[in-house]
Amino acid sequence: MILTQTPLRISLGGGGTDLPSYYREYGGFVISAAIDKYVYIGVHRSFAPGYLLKYSESEYAPTREQIRHRLIREALTFLDVEPQVEIVSLADVPAGTGLGSSGSFLVGLLHALYTWQGKTPTRETIAAEAAVIEIERLNDSIGKQDQYIAAYGGLLCQEYAPDGKVHLTPLQMTAAAVAELQNSLMLFFVGQTRSASSLLDDQKTKSEQQDPKMLDDLHFTRQLGLEIKQVLEQGEVARFGKLMHEHWLRKRDRSAGITNPLIDQAYAQALHSGGAIGGKLVGAGGGGFLLLQTQDRPRLATAMEEIGMKEMEFRFDFKGSIVKLRD
Repeated sequence: MILTQTPLRISLGGGGTDLPSYYREYGGFVISAAIDKYVYIGVHRSFAPGYLLKYSESEYAPTREQIRHRLIREALTFLDVEPQVEIVSLADVPAGTGLGSSGSFLVGLLHALYTWQGKTPTRETIAAEAAVIEIERLNDSIGKQDQYIAAYGGLLCQEYAPDGKVHLTPLQMTAAAVAELQNSLMLFFVGQTRSASSLLDDQKTKSEQQDPKMLDDLHFTRQLGLEIKQVLEQGEVARFGKLMHEHWLRKRDRSAGITNPLIDQAYAQALHSGGAIGGKLVGAGGGGFLLLQTQDRPRLATAMEEIGMKEMEFRFDFKGSIVKLRD
């Protein structure tokens, strides 16, 4: 029995510039933070031949080609995993909430399957191969930040070169500044889940068509990400919320569907009644979690509870994807 634990993430800056449709022309930059909400993947030898899979659904497939779950099918094919295997997945947070669950799922699955085969993959290997599977083999309109932050964990700066290479550096913050940032951030579920594919498809199409508004917005996002890096590394943690606010104002105009009246109401409540410094919706948009910065956690929690928004407490994760059980 192999069991892996792989963290979900929040984006701190630069989100959207990790898509190939943008960085292949201009280069990209994202700051991500792994959090202590996880995807768990178990791999076990089954008694029956074929592939027994248990996730939000259950399925049995005699061959890899008959597997309905796209990520599992491609991972098994990529690593040429023979039948008579059972795969089970669990997650602390459901998919579609903007926390990078598909990237975490695939990184954890590759990690588990490599271990099942008696191999010890590097973090770079599982991150890069997860990106290849989603972006190249499945042709999904996604970026690379989710796979890399899931594999490595921590507070990670990711630079994307036009040739596809990824340069990683830890965010250089003091322990006191990290603690201050951690204690100032709160996540609130807006009460809906969604697929980001249509929003990211729109971004990809507009970027490839050299849409001036989309490119201007992504240029701004990349530059703001670099400014956030500088601010956080200088220990000016309270400025982060204001920069998030700038990012959100631009992001909400990027594509139709990024926001809706419920999200706008929640954000206004956070700022005006909750005293939040600033924030943004985590992920591509349309639903999921609001990430907010505050200097008064009880006030913000009370204000959000008034409109039915529940906090999800979290801490940063510095381990990345790990093997929890090898039996």
